[in-house]
Amino acid sequence: MSATGLPETPPVAVIGAGPAGLMAAEVLSRAGMAVEVFDAMPSAGRKLLLAGRGGLNLTHSEPLAPFVARFGERAGAVGDWLAGFGPTELRGWAAGLGVETFVGSSGRVFPTEMKAAPLLRAWLHRQRHPQTPGAAPVRFHMRHRWAGWEVPDAPDSVASCGSHARAAGRFVFETPAGRIGLRPRAAVLALGGASWPRLGSDGAWQPWLEQAGAAVAPLVPANCGFDVAGTRAQGWTPFFAERFAGQPLKNVVLAFTDGLGRRFERRGEFVLTATGVEGSLVYAASSLLRDEIARAGQACFQLDLLPDRSADQLQAALARPRGSRSLSSHLRARLGLGPAQTALLHELLPPEVLKDAAALAQALKALPITLRAPRPVQEAISSAGGVRLEALTPDLELLGAPGLFCAGEMLDWEAPTGGYLLTACLASGVRAAQGVLRFLAGQGAPAAGVETR
Repeated sequence: MSATGLPETPPVAVIGAGPAGLMAAEVLSRAGMAVEVFDAMPSAGRKLLLAGRGGLNLTHSEPLAPFVARFGERAGAVGDWLAGFGPTELRGWAAGLGVETFVGSSGRVFPTEMKAAPLLRAWLHRQRHPQTPGAAPVRFHMRHRWAGWEVPDAPDSVASCGSHARAAGRFVFETPAGRIGLRPRAAVLALGGASWPRLGSDGAWQPWLEQAGAAVAPLVPANCGFDVAGTRAQGWTPFFAERFAGQPLKNVVLAFTDGLGRRFERRGEFVLTATGVEGSLVYAASSLLRDEIARAGQACFQLDLLPDRSADQLQAALARPRGSRSLSSHLRARLGLGPAQTALLHELLPPEVLKDAAALAQALKALPITLRAPRPVQEAISSAGGVRLEALTPDLELLGAPGLFCAGEMLDWEAPTGGYLLTACLASGVRAAQGVLRFLAGQGAPAAGVETR
């Protein structure tokens, strides 16, 4: 044992103590493998705890085929992971931790207590003190920030390094006790994307993976809000932003067709912000909207403010005399529109449309809202991009760097909210750990050990 508390010959290192990394560590531990988990944060699972503040959405209850289809262009690869650990297995895993689950009205699956903390506590306790015969305790090293690789100068030294170190060199960590070097026989990277960097997912790993030969797609926001262009090209007016930021628009339909002909249409709700829009309905369309902005410079969706009434019905109601009432009062009395909806009409429509019953009825059914940019990735619920799956084997092992595996949100895929992201992260952790076990079973090189300085 070194002065840092690390074993001299660690078989496996897992870097990143989020859901994917913790799941990989558990699978390896149950197979009797000694696992060392490293994370830059003071405690594990911080983003999981944040996600559970409003009720931890573990997964979704829909059948597996439509569940897999939610992953779009990556459905084939992610579906392969989910075949080994999908929504059903996830609920069974939670039950094994003493956490019962239920299906909400939307089909989403939650812990009965609705909280993330009890599940995380039970999970970490089970990893530190496994009861499964033959399982090895997982050791955690917090405040250990991975700082990339240190490649030896001498070619002979590179050739003598174990496993993936031939491509990248020693792992280097910045720790409270100083700088340490580590050369495990295999490693799982589960470093997250670039959303919520204050919780540890800052994307700093990108150049180091490229150094190891991985193709990395730029990290971009997913499940994110957007800034509007507005009729004045600068977004909302100051009055609208100050008065209506934070106001929800409920029971509306958002429709969007991108330049490639892909169509999105769904009923739900979202929130007006000081610069644009965000919320569940916007998040659901965010990948199409984001990609359209990248291609065309902007994206325009149509909003049906009154989906349960036809344009003809709206026109008939609007054509009725309003007397001395203001337009806002008329819209409230005849159509039930609230202040935020009415202000949005004034914000986006020219006066001549507001005065024309037929034109206003059409606008109420398809109000155009133009977006100019997604919000920064640091504000997004999740991120897209990362290590391209084409750079990995089906076991999520980096091509050209044997023994180095990747898992979780740092991979190039994305998912909508609703439990899909968490389920696939956990499934990728299972797949990477199984790959590590197959790798170690097929190679006999001894571990090199730990160096400190």
